[in-house]
Amino acid sequence: MEPKKILLTSDLSEESLRAFLPMATFAASQAAHITLLHVIEDVPVVAHGAPLAPPMHAPSIPAQLEDAEERIAEQAAHMPDGLTVATEVIAAPNVAEAVADYADEHGFDLIALSSHGRSGFRRLILGSVAEAILRHAHVPVLVFPRSKK
Repeated sequence: MEPKKILLTSDLSEESLRAFLPMATFAASQAAHITLLHVIEDVPVVAHGAPLAPPMHAPSIPAQLEDAEERIAEQAAHMPDGLTVATEVIAAPNVAEAVADYADEHGFDLIALSSHGRSGFRRLILGSVAEAILRHAHVPVLVFPRSKK
């Protein structure tokens, strides 16, 4: 496999940085381009008592997009010099589907991400975005596990 376009996802946490250096090294060895992607979950809701009204989006979405664009630019600064890195922030109702669809629509060869490694009750309640991306993606997905403590 010789990927030329790598989609590296970030939830803007410190844990997401875990994949940055290994992916930067890999991208440099392949002369590949990296796009850092952050997806803001935007689940539209129908107003109570108005079933025919169009779905409403959270009024905070524009501010969240602006904040996320600044934060992902800061994360991009962690990448080594000389590497082509783009950033993108989008809003979508389902994060995993949005990542897979973005990879398809923009012709990425590989998706890479860090897993938080939640288990038990926390995984049951919060789910696993990494696992859902694996189910929805049509390209290889490289998951960096939680580090040993």
